[in-house]
Amino acid sequence: MTYSPATQDQLLAIRVNAGIADLAAAERFAAAEPDMVEAIVEGIGAFAAGEWAPLNRAGDLEGARLENGVVRLPDGFAQAYADYVAQGWNAIAGPAAFGGQGLPFTLACNVLENLGTANMAFSLLPMLSVGATEALDHHGSEAQKAIYLPKLVSGEWSGTMNLTEPQAGSDLGALRTTATPIEDGEHAGKYRIAGQKIFITFGEHDLAENIVHLVLARLPDAPEGSRGISLFLVPKYHVNDDGSPGPRNDVRCVSLEHKLGINASPTCVMSYGDNGECIGELVGAENRGLAAMFTMMNNARINVGNQGVQIGERATQAALAYARERVQSARAGSPDKTPVAIAEHPDVRRMLLRMKALTEGARALLYYTAGQVDRGTLGDEAADRRGDVLVPLIKAWGTDVGVEVASLGVQVHGGMGFIEETGAAQHYRDARIAPIYEGTNGIQAADLVTRKLGLESGAVFAALMADIARDAGGDEPALAALANDCAAIGEWMGGTASLDDRLAGSVPFCTMSAVAVAGWQLLRQLREVEAGEAPAAAAKRASVRFFLDRIVPEAAGLKASAMAGAEPLYALTSEQLAG
Repeated sequence: MTYSPATQDQLLAIRVNAGIADLAAAERFAAAEPDMVEAIVEGIGAFAAGEWAPLNRAGDLEGARLENGVVRLPDGFAQAYADYVAQGWNAIAGPAAFGGQGLPFTLACNVLENLGTANMAFSLLPMLSVGATEALDHHGSEAQKAIYLPKLVSGEWSGTMNLTEPQAGSDLGALRTTATPIEDGEHAGKYRIAGQKIFITFGEHDLAENIVHLVLARLPDAPEGSRGISLFLVPKYHVNDDGSPGPRNDVRCVSLEHKLGINASPTCVMSYGDNGECIGELVGAENRGLAAMFTMMNNARINVGNQGVQIGERATQAALAYARERVQSARAGSPDKTPVAIAEHPDVRRMLLRMKALTEGARALLYYTAGQVDRGTLGDEAADRRGDVLVPLIKAWGTDVGVEVASLGVQVHGGMGFIEETGAAQHYRDARIAPIYEGTNGIQAADLVTRKLGLESGAVFAALMADIARDAGGDEPALAALANDCAAIGEWMGGTASLDDRLAGSVPFCTMSAVAVAGWQLLRQLREVEAGEAPAAAAKRASVRFFLDRIVPEAAGLKASAMAGAEPLYALTSEQLAG
């Protein structure tokens, strides 16, 4: 199926939800003028549709393959990535001092949205490189920045994030990879890295001339647990004095995982120091690796939420196209018994509108989050803290939306949705990893109720919900009521609720909060569109009304679950639960 970029809805979200005009008023983002923004959104949409989308099906069928220690991508991927680099798309929000365009993070999100909608598996490569760039820009030494950032910013070199080990998944404190200081010789002052990492996305491939691995490891005599983790920069190839790739480092891909989806994205088992000569450099301070890595993870969590938007958009387009072409049965109750396209049947129409409303809601939340991050970059501390609260919402709910919309896409296709050749099944398979990436959605919800809810003793979250209730109170009482319920639950969780009670209700609470913010941002879009009497007003009115009239009340119904407490969850022992 062909892919058409959702350019107009993206521009609306960038304008209304991210507030791009306000960002462009600041000197740092002055280049983000309307003409520039429109050119970027239209340009990356055309590029993604023209060069990356045609590779999506081939990538799923052929996948990445490991040959003689080298991971190779299907035909066409190398050229498509080279064109992506040559056209400067990787550098959109990169630091200007190192060759980037210095534009808002909001626009980098749009680049990834279009690339990921065209080809989700492929888009993981630039997504991680953008995160590695940010981590080094914030925590790297001046020498490291000078050597690595120009190539990472351009995309000529790619970046990875190495956290997980077989015994250390979400519990990073259990990792065992070691870093031993080198005291003499040509690598004096650096470290010998030894260990194995799993689930490393694009840990090895043939598309970039060097790969910059950011690796969590332990120094000798480091404290136990997460307090004893440091971050190291480990290049695939050592770097010569002139900045060119030199000899191969002692790092290799042992195997590729066989996955449910995203087959074109190589998920690698990486081995460091098989021959005792894997050389890395410390990034930031000793035993402060998690703080540095979380800079990259925070960026990645927003962009994984973006993946929910991506797969939702692609699945919705496929379902709409199929539903308009597939003729089956007469419309119920119609005197005309001529079979009609299934898009005319009430339940199919419900599914299509739900897909559209959820996807547009997640997009509105995505760009609102990105806009708050950009304001934080400009020094707005209140926006920075609000952005912190929004990150688990967009990551968790956004990816849940992607899975639900992809599943509905299969349902709209009926039996053909279960057949691989329609492509609906690939969207469903590809979507399923996103709720697991970068901390599972349960971990995002736990982060919301244990860390983010406590910012300024609850004032940051309370202010967000108060803004929604105030803005929606006049004409959208259901949305205002949902925001007030979220505020009340937040107050309870921050007060008398035990830690177990908070965690037990964290997922429904996270969903409620995300729907409240997304509904608010969709309402802002609708007001903007109707005020301008734009051609898209009818379509936007239909999707926003569906969200406000059906999805918001559903979320309100989660209040009982959010406040039910942990005790019922432990009414059975583990043995009894297993039967």
